[in-house]
Amino acid sequence: MESSLYILLPAVLLISFAYSSVGLGGGSSYTSLFTILGLSFVLIPTLSLTLNTVVTASATVQFARKGHLKAGILLPFVFSSIPMAFFGGSLHLEENTFQIVLLLSLIAVAARIYLWKDPILKLPSSKGFRIGLSVVSGALLGFVASVVGIGGGIYLVPLILLTGIGTAREAAATGAAFILINSISGLMARARFDELPWELMLPLAATVFVGGLAGSFFGSSKWAARTIQRVLGVIILTAIVLLAYRIIV
Repeated sequence: MESSLYILLPAVLLISFAYSSVGLGGGSSYTSLFTILGLSFVLIPTLSLTLNTVVTASATVQFARKGHLKAGILLPFVFSSIPMAFFGGSLHLEENTFQIVLLLSLIAVAARIYLWKDPILKLPSSKGFRIGLSVVSGALLGFVASVVGIGGGIYLVPLILLTGIGTAREAAATGAAFILINSISGLMARARFDELPWELMLPLAATVFVGGLAGSFFGSSKWAARTIQRVLGVIILTAIVLLAYRIIV
């Protein structure tokens, strides 16, 4: 356990700092890291969702204090994501299926960061269409995210930017709140049958709290979102390579 912490603590500190700066919790990278280190795949989603909750709680407060959190953007997404996150959190995938779903989701995010240079899709501008798109997207993201133990913001933030629903910082603020709500919903479902190893959880939670607080401070007022997205891209690409190696070997 001690040898694992020497690797885990600096890694989750970096992840929480980088991800929280753009309104994300880091769940996808926590999940990849835990998978690579051989933690139980049954425990991994619960562990990642817990760290997501800690990080995004402080990020949501930071972005909201700066006036970037808009209820009109957030509410249609969470309206449908909450029940679907609870349903997804009740499921247990086979280990290979779990790893493949995670790998494909990371590849999709990396493609968004490196191949799409922030285009805005030409979509109908009516309020009803935007709300409908948000509700459908929220349901899908809430389900997929809770199944693999991530909050879903890593998909939601690019979606908001791609569709022009909000600005970069509004997308980050919405992502943080979305992850927080869905992580709590997923945890409530898993609390019925999962037990946490507190000797591992407590130091990890304290570490990501510090990283998340610092990252969200800089992201909400200091740094350009595109710069941080490129940093996230490096982290995600590394996770893709290592996770793919683990699946193949």
